[in-house]
Amino acid sequence: MAHVVVLGAGLGGAIMAYELKDQLRPEDKVTVVTKDPKYHFVPSNPWIAVGWRDREDITVDLAPVMQKKGIDFIPVAAEKLHAEENRIELVDGKSVAYDYLVIATGPELAFDEVPGLGPHGGFTQSICHIDHAESAKAVFEKLLANPGPVVIGAAQGASCFGPAYEFLFILETALRRAKIRDRVPMTFVTPEPYVGHLGLDGVGDTKGLLESQMREKHIKWMTNTRIKRVEDGHMFVEEVGEDGQVKAEKDLPFAFSMMLPAFRGIKPVAGIEGLSNPRGFTIVDKHQQNPKYKNVFAVGVCVAIPPMGPTPVPCGVPKTGFMIESMVTATAHNIGNIVRGKEPDSVGTWNAVCLADFGDGGIAFVAQPQIPPRNVNWSSSGKWVHLAKAGFEKYFIRKLRKGTSEPFYESLALKVLGIDKLKETTKG
Repeated sequence: MAHVVVLGAGLGGAIMAYELKDQLRPEDKVTVVTKDPKYHFVPSNPWIAVGWRDREDITVDLAPVMQKKGIDFIPVAAEKLHAEENRIELVDGKSVAYDYLVIATGPELAFDEVPGLGPHGGFTQSICHIDHAESAKAVFEKLLANPGPVVIGAAQGASCFGPAYEFLFILETALRRAKIRDRVPMTFVTPEPYVGHLGLDGVGDTKGLLESQMREKHIKWMTNTRIKRVEDGHMFVEEVGEDGQVKAEKDLPFAFSMMLPAFRGIKPVAGIEGLSNPRGFTIVDKHQQNPKYKNVFAVGVCVAIPPMGPTPVPCGVPKTGFMIESMVTATAHNIGNIVRGKEPDSVGTWNAVCLADFGDGGIAFVAQPQIPPRNVNWSSSGKWVHLAKAGFEKYFIRKLRKGTSEPFYESLALKVLGIDKLKETTKG
């Protein structure tokens, strides 16, 4: 019998447990360790922040689902991974031993890297967690009562730009519906070298599509921008030239600001030589397997992926839901092989598929592979994207509540986009 532990139960961890259960032998055991017993559908957080969804709408109680699937579920946060000892120390003092470990923790949010950033003692809001989104909603309601300037975007080192663009346009839509858009100047601030870069050097015409949307909706933007500090109602930024030198400094006043932070690996798995990189992300090979600790795998945002190349202000590479799903399928197959005495042979495709909702429209893009040059480099916009995103939400939450491992993108999204076999894993 092999004992496989999944550390984390977010977008990657929950479906990781489901797919492992399908791939492993009947005698093998799967255990999920997570700090939060309930799953919250993170892509819906922008809707939470403007009151279009409530917490209950996007929450799944994982314990009964895991029990039904025959998966052990431990809702206790990890204190420290002891990779040499094949065990995870928990914050309650207990430990969980494993034969194989899948790290699926997601990131730690590095608000502290910019003074005054973030909802915990800072002056900006976040949509990275449902608690943050609910806090942002309270501030949004104050904005409705007392309109003023808005600053939305991402801090230097950020790698998840899609939600920043989503929230920018969702907020703009909500302000128009409230009939106060004319009293709310909006500015988008990003470290990207151009609008629509997304950490991917753009996909299709994301630059043109997003710039066009911003012009149409009278939103100003600042690229190659680094945040120096944030104070109450003021964001102090530096615009950086192509040579990396500061060319201008500005004070951006705001009544409401939502800024995505840079990410890093969580402390329990960071600082382990051979396992994590300097930012704490887990190092994996093409089989999602750590080169030093062969019984440790990783999927999702916690995986170390080098940036595409130097930019005047640092930008990371995003890990989209489709890419995570690809990692999960490959990992489940590879661990299934190993417990049967075979070699790992599945490689996730790491393609990027994104549905970016703008409240009453949106932009979709497909990058195959994620890093250029690409075989598919496609983007499109329209009201259908908003409908597709809402469908994605309902489908994925239903999937989690039922405990099924059916891959969303292969069964639904790719059919809508008309692209077949994008998620096939490869052998190698």
